[in-house]
Amino acid sequence: MNQEIFEKNYTMSSLHKAIKVLKAFTKDEPSLSLTELSKKTGISISSLQRFVSTFVYEGFLHKDERTKRYQLGHSLLYLGNLVKEESSLIIVAEPILKKLNEEIGESVSMNIIDGLERRCILNYDSTYPLSTKMFVGDTSPLYAGASSKILLAFMPNVEEYVENISLEPITDKTLLSKEQLLKELQQIRLQRYAKSNSERVRGACSVSAPILNASHQIIASVTLVIPEIRYSDYDENQLIETIQSVALDIEKQLY
Repeated sequence: MNQEIFEKNYTMSSLHKAIKVLKAFTKDEPSLSLTELSKKTGISISSLQRFVSTFVYEGFLHKDERTKRYQLGHSLLYLGNLVKEESSLIIVAEPILKKLNEEIGESVSMNIIDGLERRCILNYDSTYPLSTKMFVGDTSPLYAGASSKILLAFMPNVEEYVENISLEPITDKTLLSKEQLLKELQQIRLQRYAKSNSERVRGACSVSAPILNASHQIIASVTLVIPEIRYSDYDENQLIETIQSVALDIEKQLY
């Protein structure tokens, strides 16, 4: 498929123009006037005014009211830091989680907060025929399961989340009391691990630990998932120590 056909059938011209505006700024030209933007992008002044006004409102551009010139805004810095942080996180975590998966043979995953959900960003399947499958990109509510609750426990606005969320039963073991949930989350914060049994997937037991940044803010969780029928073969305290140790190893390499 050539570029012309692709652009005609699969892209939005207005979005292309908006991206052109952002890409017009460079290291050599970090500040541009509306006229300069128009010359660099080929977009008319009238159209540009709508683009830049929206970008300024959303924090993607900053306008100097004295000089009437524009520069990239802090929202882009925030998004850039997210990409940098997550990319670094996966690079560091991959060999550590792969080693754990090979040593224990059980499913190992890493998850992050994505909006109001837990999202899997890294996973190594169990080597056993009987296992709980998880896939990169999978999402679930933050209130059910160890991998989710450990993220929720360290989330800054956890009380607001619990107050506004509707606790829907995913299995017959999903916790549906907001008061009990808040108490459990407080305990999880204190002990720095979470465990669950069949809260989200029937027959699946999990232990999870947080990965915190240098400011002690949650950035991810690492989790061991073991079928209930095999869970009693392990020493639970040893599993908790193992997953906490793995999380700390990742933290040390990141920070």
